[in-house]
Amino acid sequence: MIVVPALKTERLLLRRPTFEDWPDFRDLMKSERSVYMGGPFLTVHAWGDFCQGIAQWQMFGFGSLSIEDIFTNRYVGRVEINYGPRCPEPEPGWQVFDFAEGKGYAFEAATEMRRWAFEEQKMQTLVSYIDPQNQRSQRLAEKLGAELDEKAEKQDPDDLVYRHSRRG
Repeated sequence: MIVVPALKTERLLLRRPTFEDWPDFRDLMKSERSVYMGGPFLTVHAWGDFCQGIAQWQMFGFGSLSIEDIFTNRYVGRVEINYGPRCPEPEPGWQVFDFAEGKGYAFEAATEMRRWAFEEQKMQTLVSYIDPQNQRSQRLAEKLGAELDEKAEKQDPDDLVYRHSRRG
């Protein structure tokens, strides 16, 4: 049986996604906020992405976690490690809803997810595939200590690839 961890930070609970998270995630993926992830998406494609993040736990032992503010119990976004045909290497990813933007949730959640991947899963490296127009994600990757890796295989030909290492 696969155990999906519940990770805690000072302000956040990173927990197993639930069906109750689906409507907010669907709305995010159908909105302009998803443009740097290939969206906006149709509902059926948003559903596939939502389920993929859950299914990866069974296949790889990592996947998506919902981000919840522990003080309000509000679902504020998603953090994950993606892998498979869409991602040549394991990739930490993050999405927060517009009301949660600018509060440091993505940084806090991504920091904890990377810690878990490196310390508990013994991963040696991770990469973030980022659209060159997505300056917010580029800044976050850099704040996390990731560095551009021009030699890494790309998810999409135009992607920037930021490498996260254990030392970062």
